[in-house]
Amino acid sequence: MKCSWREGNRIQLLENGDQYYPAVYKAIDQAKQKIILETFIWFEDEVGRELQRVLLRAAQRGVNIEVLLDGYGSPDLSDNFVNELTAAGVIFRYYDPRARLFGMRTNVFRRMHRKIVVIDNTVAFVGGINYSAEHLSNYGPEAKQDYAVRVEGPVVEDILQFELENLPDNASTKRWWQRRRHLPQENHQPGEAQALFVWRDNDDHRDDIERHYLKMLAKAKREVIIANAYFFPGYRLLHAMRNAARRGVCVKLIVQGEPDMPIVKVGAELLYNYLLKGGVEVYEYCRRPLHGKVALMDDHWATVGSSNLDPLSLSLNLEANLIIHDRAFNQTLRENLQAIIDHDCKRVDESMAPKRTWWNLGKSIVVFHFLRHFPALVGWLPAHTPRLALVEPPVQPEIETQDRVETQNSGAKP
Repeated sequence: MKCSWREGNRIQLLENGDQYYPAVYKAIDQAKQKIILETFIWFEDEVGRELQRVLLRAAQRGVNIEVLLDGYGSPDLSDNFVNELTAAGVIFRYYDPRARLFGMRTNVFRRMHRKIVVIDNTVAFVGGINYSAEHLSNYGPEAKQDYAVRVEGPVVEDILQFELENLPDNASTKRWWQRRRHLPQENHQPGEAQALFVWRDNDDHRDDIERHYLKMLAKAKREVIIANAYFFPGYRLLHAMRNAARRGVCVKLIVQGEPDMPIVKVGAELLYNYLLKGGVEVYEYCRRPLHGKVALMDDHWATVGSSNLDPLSLSLNLEANLIIHDRAFNQTLRENLQAIIDHDCKRVDESMAPKRTWWNLGKSIVVFHFLRHFPALVGWLPAHTPRLALVEPPVQPEIETQDRVETQNSGAKP
């Protein structure tokens, strides 16, 4: 499947679960025929239970529903929770579920990291927000800052077709010699309300999202803002950011200052000297953990999706982003990110970067060699073909047998 730029879309930015969940629930309540939902994380908390309730309501109306969860990200849903859905007719699958080994999860690589919802062929959601209470602003200091988009229009058909072609009955995995690289889809007639659905897989679309970032950085004339939670990209992308800054483009990077995992900040800090000396402005978001994966360029281009700029997302995981060409959307996202920079970030200067010692120089050399060669090193990682596991609905007693038991208990004749 190959998607093209689509015109005439209505695209809405959704910030955090406070805006995202009500929009998703409303769309599910309005579904008439089909719902497809993919997510990395679904927790059995207040958010997860509300999602279950709206899906059950849709199933009871006769809507066909398919759910795909990642076996690593969502390993702890109870049997009762899942059984209620499957008993109502929801097709429920796990991507690469695996038993723990000595209490540790072994399905670390090649995760299904997409966050997509498609309702009929009318509305879709793409972004980085999972289904858990930690995406709500009232969760506390650990609440995550994140984004998604709600979209209506012709691009929804592309997203739906992608989902239908990647359902287990239709999905196919190619041999390495059958794969071919897809060039970034050019927008030959830039306009407004345009959108392009892009994804990353381990077949023909192994670096599609990264190549769109590279193309964007090469074409930027005035400004680039990248907000990315797990920032440890390949050498090509780092080099493209520096090149853009040296051309006079104002390149701003927002990373985690209060990370949910300390190693995230350690990795990003190793890149600070390289970026700062190239003229890139680096900001640490300090209000709470940053979970967003968004970017914008100049006045029109923007992207929102599930893909981090780290080795997992760029070389292993299944990801999906929406590329948007629209002045109004670009401005909305820019105002949001600029407000974050102004009020919730501290700008990184050379005093905050790792000191220039022989030890840090050695670490930097190792890091850059790793980033330069990581795509080739992926071949050394576990290369099994992840499986999809269907959760069978619970066995229901036959109505006739149940009636017979009830009749016998009442003493009446069948």
